[in-house]
Amino acid sequence: MSTVATADIMDDHPDLDVVDPIFRDFGGVKRFSGAVVTLKLHEDNSLVRATLTEPGEGRVLVVDGGGSLRCALVGDNLATLAVKNGWSGILVYGAIRDSAEINEIKVGLKALTTNPRKSIKREVGQRDLVVRFGGVSFHPGHYLYADEDGIVLSPKELKI
Repeated sequence: MSTVATADIMDDHPDLDVVDPIFRDFGGVKRFSGAVVTLKLHEDNSLVRATLTEPGEGRVLVVDGGGSLRCALVGDNLATLAVKNGWSGILVYGAIRDSAEINEIKVGLKALTTNPRKSIKREVGQRDLVVRFGGVSFHPGHYLYADEDGIVLSPKELKI
């Protein structure tokens, strides 16, 4: 897990992609990094749960929820599952719920906002494909570095 500030990363690597500043910080960890695992889904968090049950090995789960704010894709149970299984963080292009509880959980989590409504469960979604939001493309296996200032993407792990 990175403790290096994204501003310092950008000073040393000015050509890296920076995600548009549209995300709010949640979770008890503000600086996190890891290899990217991507999901693409719509208002159905079944695949989020299934993925977070796997060993995280310090990776970051990037959830492309299409920017929908109509329901939450991550709650406190899934954030706890992420910690239990060794995920470094979660980035949600959509909403989360249980934010007060999540703020006490030692996981990095960024999302657009909150919504108390839970998602549907239809087991629909895709994994490990390039997803695009926030002005950038997220590639499975690339590296994500996040902190209070933003999110930086790199095609390879940075030696920092």
